[in-house]
Amino acid sequence: MARDTSDTTPLTTRAALIDWFAAGEKPRARFAIGTEHEKIPFHTATCEPVPYAGDRGIRALLDGLARETGWEPIWDVGNVIGLTAPEGGAISIEPGGQFELSGAPLPDVHATARELAEHLAATRRVADGLGIGFLDLGMSPKWTQGETPVMPKSRYRIMAGYMPKVGSLGLDMMLRTATVQVNLDFSSEADMARKMRASLALQPVATALFANSPFTDGRPNGFLSRRSEIWRDTDADRTGMLPGAFEPGFGYEAYVDWLLDVPMYFVKRGDTYHDVSGASFRDLMAGKLAQMPGAYATVSDWANHASTVFPEVRLKRFLEMRGADVGDAGMIAAQAAFWVGLLYDDAALDAALDLVSGWGGTEREALRATVPRLGLAASVAGRNLGGVAAEALAIARSGLVARARRDEHGRDETLHLQPLEAIVAAGRTHAEDRLADYDGPWRRSVDPAFTDCTFR
Repeated sequence: MARDTSDTTPLTTRAALIDWFAAGEKPRARFAIGTEHEKIPFHTATCEPVPYAGDRGIRALLDGLARETGWEPIWDVGNVIGLTAPEGGAISIEPGGQFELSGAPLPDVHATARELAEHLAATRRVADGLGIGFLDLGMSPKWTQGETPVMPKSRYRIMAGYMPKVGSLGLDMMLRTATVQVNLDFSSEADMARKMRASLALQPVATALFANSPFTDGRPNGFLSRRSEIWRDTDADRTGMLPGAFEPGFGYEAYVDWLLDVPMYFVKRGDTYHDVSGASFRDLMAGKLAQMPGAYATVSDWANHASTVFPEVRLKRFLEMRGADVGDAGMIAAQAAFWVGLLYDDAALDAALDLVSGWGGTEREALRATVPRLGLAASVAGRNLGGVAAEALAIARSGLVARARRDEHGRDETLHLQPLEAIVAAGRTHAEDRLADYDGPWRRSVDPAFTDCTFR
């Protein structure tokens, strides 16, 4: 998240919390696509991580990009922690220096691909002069957690203190992983619920298709998507497959009740983040928060709290797909194409729901548990996941054909599914290709990843 919300309107009722989500509804004609991706920076001369400070650090990169793009700096206690664009996009930094583009809401996948190309070109123009490159892997392959720099961002200090209390891998998640996320709209509560169920059930399919984090601490880690596995031991209160989404009557109210049960991280007043980790949002609404007596909840507090839960699909005023490792530029656009094709056409959404209709909670949880290690070789409800992925891609293709959004060359959005279709045809993920490189031309070293697995 590039920056926290600032809205001091009081929130005094549960109905107001529900209405906050309902306000995200849009007519179909205004549906947009927001794509976010993280990339891990390194110094090209040494293959070492990039600290915040210094002439060749993250701050220098942000300052250079501000000059390059004209985007405005985002400040946190005297530190520039991101940039914001007038048209709605933003750049932010994750806890370990992962450099994130939060794209503007755009009308089609072609526009997403153009936005990405422009961002990467601008970033290269600045980063090349600083000797900085960017990995296109879902986890840093070499540096230990202790060797990874920590960014000076207030909310991350609070999260870092809380994470070890609720799981063993939260700090790895914060400091060493990188993802790509797609944000999509809904038109009504019923539309949200249908899209939530389809995308939650199929999120492990995306995890398999985008698996790209097979190395940790300089060697294979035993997983195709170690990033995805890390999330399984981060914080059970705020992660996972949201089983309640599959219960009859699921909607905004049920999500609000789940979110109210998730402990808070912080309350922000002015520029100050108050550590209230473990506290109840209900107590804040009642003015009974032990750490901040007399403080009452505002719209900002609710929006910020909604941004600190991390299920595989997250509801804010849009739906956020969270199951994929980052990959190269083609894979980032493919992530958008996959979910747009499945969710933005009614017939495709019906077909996606039919595809997963026979999966119960046990099957969904078992798939979520096995796919980080097995990828497309996993199975669900007696079916090989590679076959399920092929069917899901065919549905996504049909949805994109029905949308008929064409680029300047007359091509529709199915163009951007090609990297995923190649993976399914080969039956091999990018992680498996990288593992073959490690055992072959890389000579059992991850150092070549800093040449072969980079954004160009």
